[in-house]
Amino acid sequence: MQNTTEAAKGMKTASPHASGRGFLRRSRLRFAALAGALGLLAGCMPSTMGPVQDGSAFPAQPSAPTVAGETIGDGSIRVGLLLPLSGGGSASSIATTFKNAAQLAINDFQGSNIQLLVKDTQGTAEGGRAAAEAAMSEGAELLLGPVFAPAVTGAANAARNAGIPIVAFSSDTAVAAPGVYLLSFLPAGDVRRIVGYAAQQSRKSFAALLPDDAYGAVAEAAFRQEVGRVGGRIVAIQRYKLTGSDTSDLAAKVQQLAPNLAQIDALFVPAGGGVAPFVVQTLVQQGANLGTVKLLGSGQWETQQVTNSPMMTGAWFPGPEKSGFDALASRYQAAFGSPPPRNASLAYDGTILAAGLVRSAGPQRFATQTLTNRDGFLGIDGVFRFLQNGQNERGLAVYEITGSGVKPVSPAPRDFRSPS
Repeated sequence: MQNTTEAAKGMKTASPHASGRGFLRRSRLRFAALAGALGLLAGCMPSTMGPVQDGSAFPAQPSAPTVAGETIGDGSIRVGLLLPLSGGGSASSIATTFKNAAQLAINDFQGSNIQLLVKDTQGTAEGGRAAAEAAMSEGAELLLGPVFAPAVTGAANAARNAGIPIVAFSSDTAVAAPGVYLLSFLPAGDVRRIVGYAAQQSRKSFAALLPDDAYGAVAEAAFRQEVGRVGGRIVAIQRYKLTGSDTSDLAAKVQQLAPNLAQIDALFVPAGGGVAPFVVQTLVQQGANLGTVKLLGSGQWETQQVTNSPMMTGAWFPGPEKSGFDALASRYQAAFGSPPPRNASLAYDGTILAAGLVRSAGPQRFATQTLTNRDGFLGIDGVFRFLQNGQNERGLAVYEITGSGVKPVSPAPRDFRSPS
């Protein structure tokens, strides 16, 4: 995302010194980690949180329960890190990536006073519940993860009874709830940003091609709401099914949509992979005139298959600013020998968030009013804040595809006072 060192300069915060002192301001409180040229700031907290505390204010209690299993860091404040370690296949790969990113965050945050208790969820509801119970029995005050929705549900059932908050990595908004906060990129945020930007560019008549699945249902609800909010009109919505490599239904729905193109100036096709290029190719083959229609996408477009496709030239999609993640990816590769997937920043930011709140928010470090502070936090992926319902808002940029990459056409806001 954005260069976080430069972002720090633009947000009138204290400089990011590792001592943890000097972070309290009358109306905002931030934490920072000094990691070479990479800084990371947390957002604002009310000054009623009390004086700044450094790590020595929270010594380990003599009666602290014994920890079983793998840990990261040696601080006195314990935080569960719930990952699908034995989930197999891509699940285990994600678990390894997230664990590595958390380790990198602990290394970067000098003087961190947290210890991560790494627990295996197996990617299941039962495993999520067991992992949460194990972490909490060993003194975890906050849970980071799980990754997959079923495991989040299981962990939440256990954590709710204990009053322990969760910062989860799932993008399924069905598992969000008060006390269960999603750090991931959510469909509604993408829709809000791209529809809003299109409206600012005088695009007022919209159509959409959406997958006929849970993601498509969420995207459609957000699309209808946002088009209404900007005073636009929806000309058509088509929902398609994809079964493996069978694109026959998608092709049929594109054909049904084609007669409406003369009435629209923006077509929303949020699915990733080869869907959007296929849609454009199919429309061109049918002789459709796309000259006045702007293609709109989502963060799922951030792949070379889409951004390097010449037929996608001129299309817009939302996403986090890139420089912060590029710096993180370089440091991750140096530490672990391979480039990280894009979502590695979630585990990194979650860990830094926990460490920063321990340093800066005193006894209220993981309280509801701290985690849901309206001013939010600034991480590798830019500004974000948790809502009371467990979902989040993020500051996103808008990119235009050039046929050989992308260029930003609207920067991400640096705080929530700036309109996006």
